Order: sequence, then C-alpha cells, then structure tokens
Amino acid sequence: MSDAIKHECGIALLRLRKPLDHYLETYGTALYGLNKMILMMEKQHNRGQDGAGLAGIKMGMPPGKRYITRYRSIEPKPMQDIYGRIQLSLAERLEGKPERLKDAKWVKENLPFACEIYLGHLRYGTHGGNSIEACHPFLRQSNFMSRNLIVAGNFNMTNTEELMEELVSFGQHPKVSTDTVTIMEKIGHFLDVENDRLHEEAKTVHGLDKGNRSQFIADNLDLNRVIKKASEVWDGGYAMGGMVGQGDGFLLRDPNGIRPAYYYVDDEVAVVASERPVIQTAFGLTFDQVKEVPPGHMVWIRKNGDLSIEKILTPKERLACSFERIYFSRGNDGDIYKERIELGRRLTHRVMEASGGNFDHTVFSFIPNTAEISYMGLVQGAEDLLNELKAKAIIGLGKSPKEKDVMDIMMQRPRVEKIAWKDIKLRTFIAEDTGRDDMVAHVYDSTYNLVGPQDSLVAVDDSIVRGTTLRKSILGMLDKLGPKRIIIVSSAPQIRYPDCYGIDMARMKDFAAFQAVVSLLKKRKLDQVLPEAYELAKSELNKPKEKQINAVKAVYKHFSADEISHEIAVILTPKHVKAEVKIIYQRIEDLHASCPQNLGDWYFTGNYPTPGGTRVANQSFVNYMEGNNQRAY
Repeated sequence: MSDAIKHECGIALLRLRKPLDHYLETYGTALYGLNKMILMMEKQHNRGQDGAGLAGIKMGMPPGKRYITRYRSIEPKPMQDIYGRIQLSLAERLEGKPERLKDAKWVKENLPFACEIYLGHLRYGTHGGNSIEACHPFLRQSNFMSRNLIVAGNFNMTNTEELMEELVSFGQHPKVSTDTVTIMEKIGHFLDVENDRLHEEAKTVHGLDKGNRSQFIADNLDLNRVIKKASEVWDGGYAMGGMVGQGDGFLLRDPNGIRPAYYYVDDEVAVVASERPVIQTAFGLTFDQVKEVPPGHMVWIRKNGDLSIEKILTPKERLACSFERIYFSRGNDGDIYKERIELGRRLTHRVMEASGGNFDHTVFSFIPNTAEISYMGLVQGAEDLLNELKAKAIIGLGKSPKEKDVMDIMMQRPRVEKIAWKDIKLRTFIAEDTGRDDMVAHVYDSTYNLVGPQDSLVAVDDSIVRGTTLRKSILGMLDKLGPKRIIIVSSAPQIRYPDCYGIDMARMKDFAAFQAVVSLLKKRKLDQVLPEAYELAKSELNKPKEKQINAVKAVYKHFSADEISHEIAVILTPKHVKAEVKIIYQRIEDLHASCPQNLGDWYFTGNYPTPGGTRVANQSFVNYMEGNNQRAY
C-alpha cells in the first residue's frame, strides 16, 4: 500500500505439552518454546511496528518464586529490544557457565522466560499514544494464581462506552476507558466470579482446607463459562488471546470471523497465531495441518495441555476481513497468494481498455512490494489476452504461413518492467516538520529510459486509501519518465467508509473516494445531499445501534464507481504532471469472486457486520460535517 496506514496487531499463543527436559533432549535446548515464540513474532513483524510484548508463565513453581514474566517495548525495533533484554538477562544468570543450559531444572528455576506457556503481541496502535502502558500483553495481577490474567488481542470494540458502563454497574472503577482495559477487566470480573464459585464448591461440597482449595480451583477452572459471560455484549472484530496464572490459555474469535486466527496441536505443542504461514514456518508444517479457528469459537488450552475448540458465541454470517487477503496478511499463505493473483487477473480487460488496447505501448509495473502478487496476476491476465490476439493473428496468416511471420507473432509479450523502487531507510528518516513534503516526494525512485512518449505506464497498487503518496510522490515520479498516460490500478475497490474493527481508517475526510464525491456534488450542484445525509445520520444516532441504517450511503448513490474513480484521478493529479492520469479500482463483484471465503467489505460497501459498525459510520460522517476531527469510536 503506497499510503501507510496502521492496521491489525499480530498475536501468538504457545503451550508446551511436555516438560522442558523433553525439548532439551529432543532439540538440544530447554528454551525451545522461547525460540519458537521469538520466531513466530518476527514472522508477524510486518504487523507490529510501534510496539511488542511477550509474557510467559512457568507451571508448578513453588510459592515465593516468580512464575510470570512480561517484557514490553516501544523502541523503534521492539522485537530486537525484547530479545536483547532476554539475552542480557540470560548472560547475567549464566555467569559465564554455558553448561548450565544443559540442565533443564536449573534453566526453569533461573531463566525468566523458561516457561511452558507464552503469549506474544505485536502492536499497531489505532489510537492513543504510543506509550508502554498501551502495549500488550496487559496484566491483571493477584496473589491468587487463578486470578492472574494476561490478555492480548487483535481487535477493536465499537461499544467501549457500553462495556465501561457495565463494569461500573459491577461496582468497579476502571482507571482508563480503552477497549483493551475494559475487555481485560470484563474477563477478569467473571474470572473472579468463577474463582469464587469454585472456592465455595471446594469448601462446602468437598470440605477442602484453604491451602487445597487453590489447587482445586486451578484444576477445575471453567474458562468456557468465564469467556461466555465476558463476551456476551462485545461488538467488534477480534481475536482475543489470554493466559490465566495457573496455566490455562485461550483465544476467542468474533462471531463473524472478522479477524483471522489459526491453530495447530500435536503431542509436543499447542499453538495459535494470527496467520497460518507463521505456524507453518515455525514448526515445519504443511498447509492442511494448520486449522482455522471457527468464528465464535474459542481455542482452550487447559492447564494439563489438552486443547479443545469451544463454541462460545453463536456464529453469524462469515464476513472475514477482505483487507487481510488484499494487503495485511503475508502473501506466502497459499490461499492468499492465489486470491491476490486472481485480484490482479480480473483487472486485465479494464486496464487494456484504458491503455487503448496496444500491448506494444503498454508497460506493466507495480508500486509497493505488497502489490507484487496482484501485479503478477495482472501480467498473467495480459499474457492470456495477448495469446488470444496471437491465435487470431496466426489464423489470419492462412493455411501455409511463413515460419518468420509465425515467429514474429509468437515473440510478442507484455512489456514488464521494474519501474518504482522504494527507499525504506528514507521513509523511516522522514520527520513531521518543515521539508517533509520534499522528502516524501523522494521516497520512491524510478528506473529511467524504459518508457517512451507513446507509452501507457501501468502501476499496480494493492489499495488507494488517501492517495497522499500518489499525489506527493508517485505520480510526479512516474511523469518524469515521459509516458503518454499513467494508469494507477488498485487491486482493492474504493474505500468509502471507516473501519472500526482494527484498521486505522476512521475519518471520512481522509478517504480519496469521499473527497471525490464531495467534489462531484459541488460540480453537479447537488448541494442539498450532504446536509440531508447529515440530518439523517443524526436522527439515526438517536436510535439504538441495532436499529440504525448507514446514512452515509446516500452520499455515494448519485455517482457510478467509474465517475468517482475519474474524479479521484483529477483530485490526486498534481498540476505539473503532463501525462494523462487514469485510476482503476477493483469492482466489488470481482473482489468477492477472488476472495470467496472473505466477504467482509464494509469499508467498500458500508455493509457492516455488527450494529456498532453502522453506528460508527454515522458518527464519523456527523463528525465530518461538524468539523470534529475526533474518532467515531
């Protein structure tokens, strides 16, 4: 994505199902679990650039010995920082005696992250400051082992105020009202209730003394009951992971399957992560060995290491986030790779129509590296289309064509070039101050002397949200190559509505599509549309969220997608650009055909999977009309 937007977090949950000495004997290290966690987190590092955290629990530690460890970092390279701190701690405790690492008992007793269960998180904060307090995993502490709670998730809740009010009704007084804290405290409340229930059972039914009651609670904790009660009124997209101090681990996925989660279990490990390839790579697995967590279900890893899949919430229509497939998840997932190829292939005919249908004067390229797979699909589509033209041309040669004529036709191929080069170090260097625009303009460099004045230069992007980088950098850079025409191709449809389930797309004014519609309304003298939609949105916000309709749809209904795309091109093209600029977006029907299992498209269509999403869209539009720059959730 040429526009940098913050998006989902990455999570990883790992439970070792055998004692540490098994991994020492089998793999040569008692820190097998720690090494695998570091690997899984690094493999999800594309998701978490502004913070990371790792927590671990040691099973069976005696009272007075630390059994929970947590490191968090908001350093520029958070994973390296955490790993460096672990290595420093390890070196200090070894005291120059590396042979101690061959003693599993010593390792567990002395090294902080020699644990049996781990929870890791890579943070992409959607709002709030980038402070250590905002960094997952969150910890709710207690002197009672089974009341300790560690939580980390890939999520946003749309009804944080409602959740906050419920906590207050319980008699609590939360120190902050963020969705992470309210979720943790909600789970924590029902975890306390479950502890109290089991304590009473141990006392009255089994006649256990106080010392043995804690062990009874640890062995019989019903996380199914806890998470069902805690999640009853959650509204949002989430993959919520956690650990309890006595050793239970869990991950719950929302009923629509908005946020992704995958799991694997064998006799050595039970593992859950945000992305399938992360688990495949870390444990050397095939595609089919890693399973998807069903929507509305919880992966429950019990204290004894057993794993079960529990239905916590009634699954609803599967509307998994299509942006995961277009951009966020790594393309080395086999299904995602095929889907991105298809997204590009389905754009072929419209791209060639925009270029005048002339393969000799059409140059294909892509902008950010994340668009490369869709670009490959577009090129494959172009090859297929060109082959059709070749076949017709050969047939046209007659019954006895000359070999040279046939070869001349067969040698034709799409012009495929690497045009744009992104300078990652330069982008990292840019500061928010004077001179930024000039620096932004040079984030991308180009390959010269490949494009001529009769050429259409096609550049594939995975999505165009704001269009800022196009306007300030890419279009000017491509224009300097001297093409007749620049065609920017988005493998995603037009982003028209805010996202409230994890992606940092919250304000209407930021969307190039919305800016284009506002411009078109002015040009067409449809001045009444915005005020009418504003009044409708305000009236909808007075209703319960379950009964609201998306008033913002009324703003878009006056124009076709092609009209909006044309206006986006007009708005984003700098005055100094000489080439004709066209922008082509993916069509909704082609998105669905390409990603048939991930039909969540609310940012494109305004069809939100939860009532809270519709409320957010209405509030976001009201905020825009009132000049309020705050988030709508």
